[in-house]
Amino acid sequence: MNPTQQPRPARLAVGVVGAGRVGPALARALQLAGHRPVAVSGVSDTSVRRAQEMLPDVPLVPPSQVLQMSDLVLLTVPDDALPGLVQGLADTGAVRPGQLLVHTSGRYGTAVLDPARRAGALPLALHPAMTFTGTMVDVQRLAGCSFGVTAPDELRLAAEALVIEMGGEPEWIAEAARPLYHAALALGANHLVTLVAQAMELLRTAGVEHPDRMLGPLLGAALDNALRSGDAALTGPVARGDAGTVAAHVAELRKHAPGTVAGYLAMARTTADRALAHGLLKPELAEDLLGVLADGTPVTDATDATGRVDGVDGADGPEEEGR
Repeated sequence: MNPTQQPRPARLAVGVVGAGRVGPALARALQLAGHRPVAVSGVSDTSVRRAQEMLPDVPLVPPSQVLQMSDLVLLTVPDDALPGLVQGLADTGAVRPGQLLVHTSGRYGTAVLDPARRAGALPLALHPAMTFTGTMVDVQRLAGCSFGVTAPDELRLAAEALVIEMGGEPEWIAEAARPLYHAALALGANHLVTLVAQAMELLRTAGVEHPDRMLGPLLGAALDNALRSGDAALTGPVARGDAGTVAAHVAELRKHAPGTVAGYLAMARTTADRALAHGLLKPELAEDLLGVLADGTPVTDATDATGRVDGVDGADGPEEEGR
């Protein structure tokens, strides 16, 4: 078997080392494409239960045995655990020559697999750019999901074929660019979850009974606009230079949710910088706004830095979205 010489890999015996949220979903997707899951390893009760639910009748065995039984091995462990795992598998002779060894870490390319490559393994880095729930929903979400792919030239066809068979779209990432690529995804996706969770908590504090219903359409529209237009989609008091409104926000957050103040100020400063750079924030309004963001001190109780009553002058149309 030589998967490097064909655009579509042969039917493979698939093993999973690390039955977290990602591994069983990818193995199930490969199973739907005609491959055969044969072994999975997991330690915690949650991992064992997840493997049994998503890969029924697939035996749970130690990692070394997973490699013995598999043509394609998915290493789906946390980023920080990956180097030690690979080195340990290589040192104990578990790696077989010609075996496809695939990790799903966003941080690493294929260099982290060098100990296994020296033992004859074929290294691939296939990172699905998606959040996982650990349920069958994940398999459906793989349809159209981008994968950050790093592979040796001779394995590019095999890597591309595997991603496509899982329903994904390969996006080639250079080895040296993997940390930046992963930082970008974490900045967008992981921090978004934190922001949304904080927003829902604040809305509940403000008496909103169904914050998810309120935020859903707003955030959906904001995300769509941002993906289409980038910084041109910025709206709200920071982009408008409404220093008084921003100061009022900070005062309320300090009163009701002090843990959110630092994040609010950091994001507002970044938003102001980007709005200025793209000509959305008027320079004459920026100084007072940035002063508020430096210490959160209100300009006045009723008016903003220009002396106009907030929300009267220039508060019309789509600029009011997301106030």
